[in-house]
Amino acid sequence: MQHQNATAHAGGADQAQAFPIPAGVFAETVVSVKHFTDTLFSFRITRPQSFRFRSGEFVMIGLPNAEKPVFRAYSIASPAWDEELEFYSIKVPDGPLTQHLQKIQPGDTVLMRQKSVGTLVLDALKPGKRLYMIATGTGIAPFASLIRDPETYEKFEQVVLTNTCRDLADLAYGNELVDTLTHDPLIGELVSDRLTYYATTTREEHARMGRITTLIEDGKLFADLGCEPFDPETDRAMICGSMAMLNDVKDLLEKAGLEEGSNSRPADFVVERAFVG
Repeated sequence: MQHQNATAHAGGADQAQAFPIPAGVFAETVVSVKHFTDTLFSFRITRPQSFRFRSGEFVMIGLPNAEKPVFRAYSIASPAWDEELEFYSIKVPDGPLTQHLQKIQPGDTVLMRQKSVGTLVLDALKPGKRLYMIATGTGIAPFASLIRDPETYEKFEQVVLTNTCRDLADLAYGNELVDTLTHDPLIGELVSDRLTYYATTTREEHARMGRITTLIEDGKLFADLGCEPFDPETDRAMICGSMAMLNDVKDLLEKAGLEEGSNSRPADFVVERAFVG
């Protein structure tokens, strides 16, 4: 059900004024919020009964704190079957949206446009054996959706999720996600020997360190995984993260003979270029 207006009390009442909800927008309730670091948090909201999406897609979300709310693209971190919608976000002190969004509490209202889109969907890839999900920072969000979707394991024998962050604390969301998934009574057995989580840091000392592009180029990623370098016959990839990483990994995949695909033309790898600000 779509509300006609909502009170902007997100994050402790920046404003206590009620604003009308724009047309084509759902007004949903915050169910839970979890802060991982002083720059990273996740939250869950109610899911509209009529809302449908494919795992890996993103939506535009905002807050009812202005006559013309600011909307930004956020990947849906929960799978398509989930009864709630989960999001994973950075905290930007002066970000037009995130400076307010980071203050939300259960019971607050979040706005969401009614259409989901995105290229990080299984339909955009040709059949293959191994799927690489390559992420930096909050770019792990769409993959949080996909690794919890049984269809991913129906289409691929092996799934490799990489996550590169500066510090160990920044890996907390991904660590918790994979640990919870492998112990899940419904899907845990399915993913236990199919999903490999490969987390690295670039600044703080860690068992695995290095930018993912470097680890691909020098072969360490493949040596650690015990497999051959990218092969267009068997490997598929999805990329989400910083612009520099997207471009660099795209180049490495193309050098290996893989072709970029899209919703209209499935191929060997896809890139998500929508960002949160």
